[in-house]
Amino acid sequence: MSKVVKFGGSSLANAEQFKKVGDIIRADETRRYVVPSAPGKRFKDDTKVTDMLYACYDLAEAGKDFKKELQAIADRYREIINGLKLDLKLDDEFQTIEKNFKAGAGSNYAASRGEYLNGIIMAAYLGYEFIDAATVIFFDEDGNFDAGKTNRVLSKKLAKCDRAVVPGFYGSMPDGTVKTFSRGGSDVTGSIVAKAARVDVYENWTDVSGFLIADPRIINGPEKIEVITYRELRELSYMGATVLHEDAIFPVRQEGIPINIRNTNAPEDSGTWIVGSTCQKSRYVITGIAGKRGFCSINIEKDMMNSEIGFGRKVLQAFEENGISFEHVPSGIDTMTVFVHQDEFMHKEQKVVAGIHRLVQPDSIEIESDLALIAVVGRGMKSMRGTAGRIFAALAHANVNVKMIDQGSSELNIIIGVADDDFEAAIKAIYDIFVVTKL
Repeated sequence: MSKVVKFGGSSLANAEQFKKVGDIIRADETRRYVVPSAPGKRFKDDTKVTDMLYACYDLAEAGKDFKKELQAIADRYREIINGLKLDLKLDDEFQTIEKNFKAGAGSNYAASRGEYLNGIIMAAYLGYEFIDAATVIFFDEDGNFDAGKTNRVLSKKLAKCDRAVVPGFYGSMPDGTVKTFSRGGSDVTGSIVAKAARVDVYENWTDVSGFLIADPRIINGPEKIEVITYRELRELSYMGATVLHEDAIFPVRQEGIPINIRNTNAPEDSGTWIVGSTCQKSRYVITGIAGKRGFCSINIEKDMMNSEIGFGRKVLQAFEENGISFEHVPSGIDTMTVFVHQDEFMHKEQKVVAGIHRLVQPDSIEIESDLALIAVVGRGMKSMRGTAGRIFAALAHANVNVKMIDQGSSELNIIIGVADDDFEAAIKAIYDIFVVTKL
């Protein structure tokens, strides 16, 4: 039995949090590989170390003095080292960082130093081997993650290490320069390490006890999701659920490795398990609810469009020509509606409309703005009759007008379009009917 454990920035914000992490790792000898993030906020109005590094490098890039800002970052790490009573100095590391900042090493390099330095501290604190992610995680010439090379090199390296710390968030380009993943990329690193080490479990430790059925900013004290499949998570993440970086799913999914989301501040909580498939039924018909605001719909009407070969392709061509991706395309016999992000569409709307007229000669085009999309996701919906009916009933009872409904053939999720103003009321109504009253 072996595990990869990844800890987020809030879990490593100061020495006290480091001690909690150390206790968690030492409590289970199967936690062999550790992926740390950079120190996060210590309190509400604090600044994350990654943001401090970005700001510091911006000054360096502009040719301005940045010693004060770099010293503030060094002080953050010194505070952690002193709090852990470690015999460790990072003076040489900061001299190298200062030199590379002056030489224009790039914002990717700057941002990566947060994880790099925290990894050195973590390795010293645990007595584990430190592996610089730049030596084992690779990107190709185009800046895309090189999964094949990474897995070969990292697997070989980890096979020789019984216990190791691999900093999250970054790797290297073919020329050796540092390249980072997008924000939250330490989740991805943890998944990559889990795959390479062929571990049994990938534990992702953060400041919440797993995924919640709905956004706690909308629902007061929502229930926790005990078990969720990769496919369900993918749907919820896409629609706004943000506990885990969605790209972190793929490496472990390929190997069938489950992810366990845990809470550093409540290690006794079981958290949420993310699995490939399961025979376990969820407590409720639905697994989760998530949504996004800021959409608009373009409704195209034309008599007999259903018999016009290539009609849909031509309509979408008008969006493609203007660099706009679509979210959903519900259609009828004589109507077709395209949902897009409003901020992408609004500055190009007349070009798109003109393109649709040129390509398909519609009878009419109507645009509606300020819409929201809500995803109701659950593997239990497939075997339960009347799920859509209950959603409609709940929304009608809450005086929410449904603008669109779209269900995939997998019956895993139902997408509902509502007015922005009805967004929170709709989520509350759906949560109430499936979780609170269980009708």
